Amino acid sequence: MRNLIAVAFVEPVAEGLEFPRDDWPLHLTLVKFDVVKSDDIVKSGVVESGQETRAEPGPGTPPAAGDPLAEHIAALMADPVAAALGCRISVGGEAGFGRAGSIPVNLIEPSEELQVLHNELVRIVEELPGRISTPAYTLEGYRPHVSHHGDKRLQRGDTFTLDRIALVDMAPDGGHATRRILKLWTDSQS
Repeated sequence: MRNLIAVAFVEPVAEGLEFPRDDWPLHLTLVKFDVVKSDDIVKSGVVESGQETRAEPGPGTPPAAGDPLAEHIAALMADPVAAALGCRISVGGEAGFGRAGSIPVNLIEPSEELQVLHNELVRIVEELPGRISTPAYTLEGYRPHVSHHGDKRLQRGDTFTLDRIALVDMAPDGGHATRRILKLWTDSQS
């Protein structure tokens, strides 16, 4: 299985950036999932509908260059991500997530655009061979939030734009010590 996650970064990042697993830039999780590493997923660049599975290359290198599975998933996610880029998100109050509420987070105020993006990404992932890691926290159970990271955190009333949405590998090259941004969609590309 390949461990991937789609997130919206609040802080500046770059495609290809690799960072330690315990030092994430501030981000909003959209959907976390595992997908089967299989040639059956990517069949000569064409999905059953006959549409190309490769995302439109942006400036520089193609998305997830040399990684056909990531390219395929990025292509499937491209349209819903493009539709959400540019929407404004409002930060709500604080909460505690995880075991015994030990992870401090800021909740995100309800947003139709964000919920539509989440729902579409969940639909895409459900059509892949694999599984959603936390199904209880998807669709109606989705509670968008931004976890605090040391002194880095958002404040109630802050707003930010969904202008950096990414597909991230949770175990690049099979190692779990780092994370790598495979594809980054930015508002400047839309």
